[in-house]
Amino acid sequence: MPKKNKNVKKFRLFSAVLATVCIILVGDAVAPTAAIGNSQYIWWILMLVAFFVPYGLISAELGSQYPSDGGMYTWIEKALGEKWASRVAWYYWINFPLWVASLADLVTTYLLQMLGFEMTWPIILAIQLGYILLVTILGMLRISQSAWVSNLGAIVKFIFMAGLGGLGIYVLVTQGSANPVESWTDLLPMVGADGGFDFTGLGFVSLIIFNMLGFEVVSTFSDDMQNPKKEIPKAIVLGGILIAIFYLLPSFGIGVAVPLEELQTNSGLLDSYNSLLTTIGLSAGAIKAITVVVGGMFIYTLIANISSWTFGVNSVTAFAAQDGAFPKSWVKRNKNGVPYVVSIWTGVVAAVISIAGVLIAEFVSEDLTNLFWTFFSLSLVTLLMSYLPMFVAFYKLHKRGPQTKTGYWISGGKVKIFLYAFVPMLLLIVALFFTLFPEFNLEMFDYNWPLIAGACLAVVIGEIMVRNVTVTYGEWNKYTRSGKKNRTLSSGKKQKRTRKATK
Repeated sequence: MPKKNKNVKKFRLFSAVLATVCIILVGDAVAPTAAIGNSQYIWWILMLVAFFVPYGLISAELGSQYPSDGGMYTWIEKALGEKWASRVAWYYWINFPLWVASLADLVTTYLLQMLGFEMTWPIILAIQLGYILLVTILGMLRISQSAWVSNLGAIVKFIFMAGLGGLGIYVLVTQGSANPVESWTDLLPMVGADGGFDFTGLGFVSLIIFNMLGFEVVSTFSDDMQNPKKEIPKAIVLGGILIAIFYLLPSFGIGVAVPLEELQTNSGLLDSYNSLLTTIGLSAGAIKAITVVVGGMFIYTLIANISSWTFGVNSVTAFAAQDGAFPKSWVKRNKNGVPYVVSIWTGVVAAVISIAGVLIAEFVSEDLTNLFWTFFSLSLVTLLMSYLPMFVAFYKLHKRGPQTKTGYWISGGKVKIFLYAFVPMLLLIVALFFTLFPEFNLEMFDYNWPLIAGACLAVVIGEIMVRNVTVTYGEWNKYTRSGKKNRTLSSGKKQKRTRKATK
């Protein structure tokens, strides 16, 4: 485990709450979520109860009972071994450059919408690479050093999301909604237009869950906090309340502003502001000025989001690199204790993806707007895959009992703990399946094959990388209990490896 830097500025509860909001409250996911339609409100209630609450409390327990920069990697390693921890680290990391590339494309989309004129592909590419370079540099700072970025990002999100929700409420009362509720069945999940059962609605679960992920990142800030055992649970609870409110407000505003069939997943937020401001009778000049301000605020949140996530993702990846799942150079940290090599490679991979995307859009397909959804969808799938073992790890670690008396602990019997662990995991499995296979027909492969192929490729590469991890935690734990000083541990080709009993 890396040594703590005693000179690092401490990260206070206020900043931790705002960082939690900045990490989890992602503006780029608001329009895709609003595309669910009027049933999104019931979906939100269901997912808040069945996923958000147990996931947040589990993160609080693991984060305070096992505080570490390694976050989710450390928990899974202790429960399931290094191979499973390394698998998780791979999916957790590869989602990140995909997400960065999708946001880089979103930045150019919003600039085009704000400025109102076309850009040549070299300019578009330069803007995207500039965004990637900026977030890569910010990723080389500790969260306590860049706290002002996440703090301001959270405040900015509050402003433009609350503004969109407030406009939506006013227009609903005075003018009506673009997506009125015709009957109570419009609010029900998985009910089709004909009133029959619609399995495809389960594909929306992944979008709601994506909007709730990130609590475990807060636990990687433990070394920067004054009292992480108390502050991590508080940050999660307070941040969670704010997150729920400020997701529903803009989703409601978009639903009032734009007909569902016309909603664009990449530009829906600004489209909604334009529509609502036009409806209340503002002049074209005022609408243009507000659009530019809101667009600028939104782009800033895309920078703040990544800078808040980076340290957590990089730390998990660096811990996996120590066990051989990634190149050994990825372990290297700068004077602030940040694994900077990981950040550099994340930026490089994101840049390659962006360059390929822009060139393909320019010389192969003219539909540039699909790039955001393509990168975002694959990022979503790999991210959800990384969370599956976390709930199994919680179940095993919880049975071992509290590791510290002052840490947060979920009370309750075996049935409650079982439900806390496996209901969210089941929802993740359902979300993954229906994201990859949204319909039960062969025509689905015509449009979803790139996502399915990308997910399969991610699994194959992950398994190849995990083969480098030759010692599992279960084997090592057995060895340390045996009292022997040396033991031959085998894998695949019967490689011999001994390790000091330091775990």
